[in-house]
Amino acid sequence: MSETALFGNYARSNLSFDHGEGVWLVTNDGRRFLDCGSGIAVNALGHSHPHLVKALQDQAAKLWHTSNLHLMPEGERLAKRLAEATFADKVLFVNSGAEAMEAAIKCARRYHYDNGQPERFHIVTFEGAFHGRTLGTIAAGGQAKYLEGFGPKAPGFDQVPAGDLEALKAVIGPQTAAIAIEPVQGEGGIREIQTDFLRALRKICDDNGILLIYDEIQTGVGRTGKLFAYEWSGAEPDLMAIAKGIGGGFPMGACLAKAEVAGALSPGTHGTTFGGNPLAMAVGNAVLDVVLSDGFLEDVQKKGLNFKQKLAGLVDSHPKVLAEVRGNGLMLGLKCVVPAGDYVAAARDAGLLAVPAGDNVVRIMPPLTMTEDEIAIAVERLEQAASAIEQKMLEGAAG
Repeated sequence: MSETALFGNYARSNLSFDHGEGVWLVTNDGRRFLDCGSGIAVNALGHSHPHLVKALQDQAAKLWHTSNLHLMPEGERLAKRLAEATFADKVLFVNSGAEAMEAAIKCARRYHYDNGQPERFHIVTFEGAFHGRTLGTIAAGGQAKYLEGFGPKAPGFDQVPAGDLEALKAVIGPQTAAIAIEPVQGEGGIREIQTDFLRALRKICDDNGILLIYDEIQTGVGRTGKLFAYEWSGAEPDLMAIAKGIGGGFPMGACLAKAEVAGALSPGTHGTTFGGNPLAMAVGNAVLDVVLSDGFLEDVQKKGLNFKQKLAGLVDSHPKVLAEVRGNGLMLGLKCVVPAGDYVAAARDAGLLAVPAGDNVVRIMPPLTMTEDEIAIAVERLEQAASAIEQKMLEGAAG
C-alpha cells in the first residue's frame, strides 16, 4: 500500500470497496466478495438495504442534528419500541458500543451512590471479555494486550474465569456494584456462556443487591436468532449495552435499563453530543421495522442451524485445518488448527470475507438477510480456502 495520512493502528487488507449489494461487496475493479463479516456484525441487513437507504435519505433531507437540548420524536419512538421488545423501561442513545458500556458502568455506580453506598463501584467481569476501547472498557475487559502502554488500569474491575461460580462468589463483597458479561464472547472466540450460568448470575445479583449488565453489542438485534441473546436463558439484566446491528451500518448504540436503575442518570450526570441524532434514530427505526417483522427472527434461526450443520461437515472434512464449529444463529465461529489469520486470508483469496477472533477462531457473521443459496456459496468458498491451505501443507512437506 502507498503511504497514507491515516494512523497505523489497523492492519488493513489491500481491498477497497466501491459499493455493496445485500451480502456482497464489490471492489473498485469489479471483484465481488461474499461478506461473512458484516463489518464485524454491524451490517445486520446487508449493504444498501432499500428500506434503510430510504429512511436515511428521507431524514437527511429534513434534519441531521439538533442536540439533546430538545425533544427527539424519532428517538422517543425508537426507545419505546426497544422497551416494548425487551426487559427495559428506559433507553439512552449513544454513538458506539464502548459508549453504551461506559454508560452502563456509570449508571450502575451512580445507582449505588444514590442509594447511600458510594463504596459499591466495582464491576465483576470475565476473562476473555471485550467491552470496548476506551480506558474504562479496556479495564473492564481486562486483557493485557489492550491495556499495555496506556498507564495504570482504571480501578474497580475484577476479572474471574467465565463459568466459574466459585471464583465469582469469592470476589463479590460490599464493594461490588454489578456483574457485566457478554452472553456470547465475540472477540473472545464465539464462546457461548451457558444459560444455567446466566441464570445463576441473575440469582446472585438478586441475593446481593447487585446489578446485572449484559454486553449485547455484538450478539444483539437478531444475531443469535432472538432479538437479544439473553432471551435464550430467560435471565433478564438490569442494564444492557447494544450497538452494531441496531444501526445497520450507521454509527449508533444504546444503553437499555430498568426504570429504577435508569433514574440514577439524572440531568447533568451524563451526556453525549451526537447520541440520538435524527439520522441515527431514523435508521434504527428502519432496522427494527425489518428485524421485528413476522417470521424474520425465526428465519435467522433456521438459516443459522443449516449454516452451522454445513460448517460442521466442513470441519469433519478438513481436520488438519479446522477443529470445531461454535455459535448460534448467524453468529458462528470456526476454531482453527492452522493460524486463524491464515484461514481468513485463504477465504479472502476465495472471495469470502471473515473476521478473526481470539482463541484462534474465525468469525462467520453474515448479514441476517443471507439466503440459503448464499449460505451454500459461502460454504463452497470456505471449502476452497481449507483445500488451498491443505495444498500448501502438501507442497511444504514435499519441499
